[in-house]
Amino acid sequence: MKKIALPKSLKKGDQIAIISPAGAVEASQLEKGIEMIRNKGYEPVLGKHLYSSFSKGYNYAGTEEQRIQDINWALNDNEIAAIWASRGGYGCQHLLESIHLKNFSENPKWYIGYSDNTVIQSYLLKMGFASVNGQTIKTSSFGVTEESYELIFDILEGTVPDYSLESHHFNKAGSCEGQLIGGNLALVYALLGTDYSFKFKNRILFIEDIGENFYVLDRMMMSLELAGVFKKIKGLIIGGMTNMGNEKENSSYNESFDEFAYQLISERISKYDFPTVFGFPNGHIKDNRPLIIGGNVKLEIKDKVTIKFEN
Repeated sequence: MKKIALPKSLKKGDQIAIISPAGAVEASQLEKGIEMIRNKGYEPVLGKHLYSSFSKGYNYAGTEEQRIQDINWALNDNEIAAIWASRGGYGCQHLLESIHLKNFSENPKWYIGYSDNTVIQSYLLKMGFASVNGQTIKTSSFGVTEESYELIFDILEGTVPDYSLESHHFNKAGSCEGQLIGGNLALVYALLGTDYSFKFKNRILFIEDIGENFYVLDRMMMSLELAGVFKKIKGLIIGGMTNMGNEKENSSYNESFDEFAYQLISERISKYDFPTVFGFPNGHIKDNRPLIIGGNVKLEIKDKVTIKFEN
């Protein structure tokens, strides 16, 4: 497996581009995040269409052409040292066939986001570049811990995370090492069978999701099963499963780590023996701690769980 080089560390004064590759966002929703970047000693540079809006069955952050223009600018402008997505939502898939990396390939930079941004991160990994699955600039309705952002800045400045977790009763003990892939389950699922899908063989897969009916969760897990994903991966990490099921089905499960969603996942992978972690703090949750997609990670599951990235 090809080792993916991590982008170079940022230094104070570097420019961080903020773009909206998917859903529309209002300026008031980004004020705190933009100020945080300034307070950390970096210069936020706003994409031309950051606050654009285009409605076509969904409120996008501009037309496809406008969003493509912004992402290609951010990826290839040599003055930009990192790229931070304003939010997720839906729309990143529209951009995949039009992304180009001419200057980016010579000057790789961190791309930060999660949720719908999973497809951008899959594309970057396919091209040989790591990225940060972490909190966007826009905070969600349930808020974001200060540590969630601090850990992202640590990565930007050259310190990769080590995590230690309490055990979960659905966990499968064991240890493995490999390249971390994945992100939002709905997008991992949506990319199956395309040229932009993650490569699963000998990788460690991370998944999280929000707002899906339980039968949809099961359907996505079945699709991964039928695609042979679980025969290929070395390990599995499951993050937040938030607001799963409809109101009637889910009246007692409105939590970040949905117990019934975890049960469904556990049953679907019961015939496999790869190490599995439930309850990792990443996803559409308040304590959204970053993961490096494309990073080499050591996973060990005993009485406690340790997850260590290599520089």
